[in-house]
Amino acid sequence: MQWLELRLPPVALVIILAGAMWLLVAVNPALAIVLPAAVAVATVCALAGAAVALLGVYAFKQARTTVDPRNPDKAEALVVAGIYRLSRNPMYLGFLLLLLGFACYMQHMLPFLLLPLFVLYINRFQIRPEERYMQQKFAADFSAYCAKVPRWLALQFWLPGLLLLSGYILLAVCLF
Repeated sequence: MQWLELRLPPVALVIILAGAMWLLVAVNPALAIVLPAAVAVATVCALAGAAVALLGVYAFKQARTTVDPRNPDKAEALVVAGIYRLSRNPMYLGFLLLLLGFACYMQHMLPFLLLPLFVLYINRFQIRPEERYMQQKFAADFSAYCAKVPRWLALQFWLPGLLLLSGYILLAVCLF
C-alpha cells in the first residue's frame, strides 16, 4: 500500500468522494433525511472549509514554498504562522469541511459515512509521508511544532462544533 503514498492529489480525492456521495444518494433514495436549514448549514461548512484551505495556501505562498502535496521534498520552509498555529494541516481540514458541507446539502445518511474515510486516507497516504519528510528536513523545529500544534485541530475547537453537528443530525434523524 506504500505505492499510494503521495500519489493522489488531495483535491482529486475530494472530487472522487463528492462523486461517491452523490452516487450513494442516487442509488439509495430511501435513506434520505430532512435536515433543518440544510442549505444554510451546508453553506457555512463549505465557506468555512474554503476559507481554512485558502488561508493554508496563502501561508504557503507567503513563505514562498510549494503547495503541491505530492512533492514534500520541494518544501523550502516550515510554515508555522497564520492558520498553521491552529492546525498542521489546514488545507486538508478545509477539504473535510467542504465534504461535510456537501454531505449536509445532500440530506442523506450515507454521505456522512465517507467523511471518516477521507480522514483515514489523508492521514495514512498523505500526512504521514509528508511528516516523515518534514521530520528529516526540519528535525528539531518540526518536532517542536508537532508538540505544540495538532495534526487536524485542537480539541477545544473541534468539540463544540462536533457536539453541535451531532445534535443537529440527531434532531434531523428523530424528526425523520
